[in-house]
Amino acid sequence: MKILLIYYTGTFNTRYLTEKVKTRFEARGDIVDTVEITSTTPLCECEGYDLIGFSYPIYAFNSPRPFNKYIKKLKFARGQKYFIYKNSGETMAVNNASSRILIKYMKRRRAELVGEYHFVMPYNIHFKFDRDFVRQIFEKNEKLLDILMYDLENGIVKVIKSKFIYNVASFFNEIQKIGGNVNSFVYKVNTEKCVMCQKCVKECPHENIYVDKNGKIKFHHHCDMCMRCSFFCPTDAINIGFLNGWRVNGDYNFKEIENDTSEIKPYITKESRGFYKCFIKHFDAIDTEHERLFGKSELS
Repeated sequence: MKILLIYYTGTFNTRYLTEKVKTRFEARGDIVDTVEITSTTPLCECEGYDLIGFSYPIYAFNSPRPFNKYIKKLKFARGQKYFIYKNSGETMAVNNASSRILIKYMKRRRAELVGEYHFVMPYNIHFKFDRDFVRQIFEKNEKLLDILMYDLENGIVKVIKSKFIYNVASFFNEIQKIGGNVNSFVYKVNTEKCVMCQKCVKECPHENIYVDKNGKIKFHHHCDMCMRCSFFCPTDAINIGFLNGWRVNGDYNFKEIENDTSEIKPYITKESRGFYKCFIKHFDAIDTEHERLFGKSELS
């Protein structure tokens, strides 16, 4: 098959996940093209693809504004088959509504949804995930990738069902889509920490960061709060305004974690409480489905 993967990424969680999906398809002989959405990404041609995959990080129970704006400009053939592989740092049920805008748009184009999957990826805001937690997440994601591929190969359609109350909550949280524009008025750079590497300027997907005539890092006001600048700043010099108390800085080093062959200690257990309780049901569902399809696995 000829497959197109279209995605938006902030701190590269979705890029990482897309590479995983791409590798799975290519391993079975499929031809895979990818498109990463930024403010300068030209519109891609969707005609001629047997299957299109859409991916994005869930922002406040919604798909990101740049993702929605880009998708709405694309043209799709009637009956176009597509699937969704979204991700977030938690599995709260209200996240089920995050694809409502995409699904509604594709339904108007008479496209056919053939699957929707929710992956967990570590936070780039609020707080940093423990390394053992990230390892367990990756373990479950590999199982979910097995399930995704099995479903698509066998024509099994799985859709994440939402509820009216989730849709309402998702709708009202869309206000965050202007939050970055407002919050950017109070972004600051600590000049004592900043080494003027301009990594933030070069890598901002919205071209929101620039160097002014005085040689200082400044911000425009079309930010989508992807957190790439503050997360990857090598000296942790960026203050993200009203959300600075939730700032997370520092790469998780996914490749290093993947190459760690030591025994994985379960971070989420039946006894997990508080924020972590939401993962119990999600991880159990993956384990149960994977065992049903493939038998008992070494990944537990």
